[in-house]
Amino acid sequence: MNSVADKLSSASSDNKSRPIVTKWTQGQHRQDSIMRWVFVGSAALVSAIIFSIIVFVGMQGLKTFQGVSPLEFFFSTDWTPGSNKFGAFPFLYSTLLMTLVSVVISVPLALSGALFMAKIAPKWMREIMRPATDLFVGIPSVVYGLIGMTVIVPALGKLTGDVAYGILPASIILAIMILPTILSISEDAIRSLPSRLEEASLALGATRWQTMWRVLLPAARPGILTAIILGMGRAIGETMAVFMVIGNSPQMPKSLLDSTTVLTTAIVKDMGNTNYGSTWNNALYMMALLLLVISLSLIIIIRIVAKRSEVK
Repeated sequence: MNSVADKLSSASSDNKSRPIVTKWTQGQHRQDSIMRWVFVGSAALVSAIIFSIIVFVGMQGLKTFQGVSPLEFFFSTDWTPGSNKFGAFPFLYSTLLMTLVSVVISVPLALSGALFMAKIAPKWMREIMRPATDLFVGIPSVVYGLIGMTVIVPALGKLTGDVAYGILPASIILAIMILPTILSISEDAIRSLPSRLEEASLALGATRWQTMWRVLLPAARPGILTAIILGMGRAIGETMAVFMVIGNSPQMPKSLLDSTTVLTTAIVKDMGNTNYGSTWNNALYMMALLLLVISLSLIIIIRIVAKRSEVK
């Protein structure tokens, strides 16, 4: 009799607890559903905003070719809005050249620092150097530009005996600005490598330098390439620091110390002087579209490189 009573009481208690469990489960499902739709809505909103910007800038930029031929815009070196001549080739050329020089200056320093902090520096030193490096990211670009205008440009002027505004001082400033990005991501890529790679290399008789140069760096190449591409993206889009040291003359540079203009500084310098809808204004929107296309291309390249980032 006692066993039957125990079974009945346990069954009744189970029946009482089931509605509670069911209500709790339904509440959790409801919360999950709400959060899912919040995330989907946020993603859709961000995508719509980005798409709207691309469409707006693209529509305005393409109106340039109603008054200027694409051949003239992309390959002419004559930028004279007063004469209705809008050759943007000097701006595009200077942008690419400035980015290339800044990357050439920054990458060796960044990789050296990444290797040092990842494999050579003691823990206490790394804990000091990493936050100190990250602080450079938070410095406003106008401060970099002010330092370039008051320190780097006069120093280059003393070396050359001439006015030293141009691509070289802008590239030096950009190299300093993108250095923390490349260094941090490269260090993370090196530190994330399996320890078995270094151990196997040392076990085969390689020196520590040979291991870092011939084993670790090639293995971390996808992450390092991602860091370089991100640095290039920032260098291409930088405006204020470049505006203060490049000279802002709409001409083809004959040397790295010739005053010139890049896409971003041309937009900033001229946008306030144009009427909305004019050919001049539309040409500036076309430059902005070029910057968008370059940035999106870099993002696509990063996606492709990231797929090969895992060490087999």
